[in-house]
Amino acid sequence: MAIRVKVLGCRRLVLLYLFLGLLLEAQAGKIRYSVSEETDKGFFVGNIAKDLGLQPQELMERRVRIVSIGRKQLFALNPRSGSLVTAGRIDREELCAQNARCLVSFNVLVEDKMKLFPVEVEIIDINDNTPEFQLEEVEFKMNEITAPGTRIPLPSGQDLDVGMNSLQSYQLSSTPHFSLDAQQGSDGSQQPEMVLQSPLDREEEAVHHFLLTAFDGGNPARSGTLRIRVQVVDVNDNPPAFTQAVYHTSVPENVPLGTPLLMVKATDPDEGANGEVTYSFHNIDQKMAQIFHLDSNTGEITSQEPLDFEEYTIYPMEIQAQDGAGLMARAKVLVKVLDINDNAPEVTITSVTTSVPENFPPGATIALISVHDQDSGDNGHTSCSISGNLPFKLEKLDDNYYRLVTEKTMDRELTSQYNITVTATDQGTPTLSTETHISLQVTDVNDNPPVFPQDFYSTYILENNPTGASIFCVTAHDADSNENAQVAYSLVEDTIQGVPLSSYVSVNSDTGVLYALRSFDYEQFQDLQLRLMARDSGDPPLSSNVSVSIFVLDQNDNTPEILYPALPTDGSTGVELAPRSAEPGYLVTKVVAVDRDSGQNSWLSYRLLKASEPGLFAVGLHTGEVRTARALLDRDALKQSLVVAVQDHGQPPLSATITFTVAVADSIPEVLADLDSIETSSHRDNSSFMLHLVVAVAAVSCVFLAFVIALLVLRLRRWHRLRAQTSASVLAGLPTSHFLGVDGVRAFLQTYSHEVSLTADSRGSHVIFPQPNYADTLISQESSEKKDFLSVPQSLLEDKKETFSQEKKDS
Repeated sequence: MAIRVKVLGCRRLVLLYLFLGLLLEAQAGKIRYSVSEETDKGFFVGNIAKDLGLQPQELMERRVRIVSIGRKQLFALNPRSGSLVTAGRIDREELCAQNARCLVSFNVLVEDKMKLFPVEVEIIDINDNTPEFQLEEVEFKMNEITAPGTRIPLPSGQDLDVGMNSLQSYQLSSTPHFSLDAQQGSDGSQQPEMVLQSPLDREEEAVHHFLLTAFDGGNPARSGTLRIRVQVVDVNDNPPAFTQAVYHTSVPENVPLGTPLLMVKATDPDEGANGEVTYSFHNIDQKMAQIFHLDSNTGEITSQEPLDFEEYTIYPMEIQAQDGAGLMARAKVLVKVLDINDNAPEVTITSVTTSVPENFPPGATIALISVHDQDSGDNGHTSCSISGNLPFKLEKLDDNYYRLVTEKTMDRELTSQYNITVTATDQGTPTLSTETHISLQVTDVNDNPPVFPQDFYSTYILENNPTGASIFCVTAHDADSNENAQVAYSLVEDTIQGVPLSSYVSVNSDTGVLYALRSFDYEQFQDLQLRLMARDSGDPPLSSNVSVSIFVLDQNDNTPEILYPALPTDGSTGVELAPRSAEPGYLVTKVVAVDRDSGQNSWLSYRLLKASEPGLFAVGLHTGEVRTARALLDRDALKQSLVVAVQDHGQPPLSATITFTVAVADSIPEVLADLDSIETSSHRDNSSFMLHLVVAVAAVSCVFLAFVIALLVLRLRRWHRLRAQTSASVLAGLPTSHFLGVDGVRAFLQTYSHEVSLTADSRGSHVIFPQPNYADTLISQESSEKKDFLSVPQSLLEDKKETFSQEKKDS
């Protein structure tokens, strides 16, 4: 049994230690100091920096400050020493009245961490108040037959100090009839009473004067006095009597002024003046005496100033009833003030951030908010909320503090500014609320790359453009702001035909305008494929690319190039053969030309520009074929000189000419013999040239008019025939072979590769021999060289002879 008792005792000790440990841990969260009242401004209270675990200089760096609710700032922080000091004179009695302990609580905010530290400072009382009586003099009336030992309550003194500095004792001045006795009240205060020591004799002494002195326990002690006057009257054997010892009433704090609150009633069975009762306040606070009015005749108590529940919840009063003979009775009155919801919640923004980046993480603190309602009960219970569909939420902390935090990531491009309305509402009837507004600016971060309106761009430029010409303009848009939206343009490095792209085009980094750095040649390339980069100025920078195609448009800048007949390298004209027996339409040769341009600029047409014998030959408009227009006559010269013009269809058109000689003969030896005879006769006839010239001029002069007329007629007929042929065949419908390109030239060279060109002015010859791969390669003019006629292969001469012999037999 003894062991069991011992175990139970140990358990109780363990539980006691655990309880004390939890209590100490709960109290350890607060920082506590004490300071005496009435100290000077700047008086040292405590080393707050040390208690927060900070260095003094960190108070400013970490934005440490004091936040308090509902009263003026009593303390301040000294950033140099890191100490807590008084912000001004502190009056303990003003703060805490008669409370035994006066505690001032506030919070210290470390703003960079949004963390609150509770601080509690006890205000120590000093003896700065003298005991006082409400009245300077009090008068009592006592019957001369009053028995010794009768007690008469005296007014109590008041001392606003507490503890030993409050009122401690009373002293009555020396008198043979009265003594002083102090009774302990229910609230611990002393109630002085005057005790009659010996009978009074009105005839001996009608009025007695003496002093009541109240002393406090301060050092040095302070005191206050009350003059007492006792008048001895005739016999009054019944004192007044109240109907109740304590009167209670409850009234709302918004009761109108002048409203009757309570009526006290005291009766006296005596007659006459001895039974007339008057009422007065006894031992009442001076401030209460200003709030309430007591009718001395009826005992009715009314309000003459507004009641405030937040200041007093209960107004205690003591009412004294006295009859005409001086006998008295006292009763207590307790006026309970009922709270009404007359105070809206007070919202204080303790700390706030006015701008945050758009990538601010969820759960980060925006502001610390404190809510306080001076009402009580449900009227003082508050709730806090934010309105609208916003990416924020409120988190409740201790001591009516709330924290406004982000709930999700923000996007400045959608919303750049938030106006947050914080509403605090109490639970009273009717409810009262208070709104406060927080403006939050969302700053930009570089989270959007530049964007081109299109994925692909194409543009056109004519070849032979001037250097520095503007080609095209691209624009990219960045949804960010400021430097994050500043876009710079550049070329993505590439090569064209082995040459860097940057040598062809450039881009203005600010405007996105493309410029040509050289003149483009359609025959060199028909398009440029490039990529442009748009990069913003953010950190880190973001970029995007877009493809641009530049198409080069052709211009008529190339003259037709005549490939056949090829001119000899010695500067003489080439010679083509035509048999004497050639019929009209005989194909003498074919002029082959190409144009490096494209489209309409490369369409070629041929015409006979000049001939030594007009009307003897004709040139195909689209084929370039030189054919006989009529049969050869004996009077026709053996050597006919022709000038053929080749012209394209560009704007303006470009053209080229070729001059060649058509030798009229049945065989190649005959051609050579005719050429020799022509040369010999020319030497022989030089002497008579002048005579022949004169005769020729005369003859020409005679027949000039007839020749012109005939020539005009022939030209008109030929013009009508050509016009009919042209209108019958549209260029667009012509066969591809009529517009000779490279393929047409190859086919022609395959067909006419056996042709021989002779030089009219020398015995040298220019022969074009077929190559084994003539179908795939054009024979260049440089590959042919001037050879002696005797070096011509025998097989080629035999082929030509057979051709001429066959034509002669047919004729």
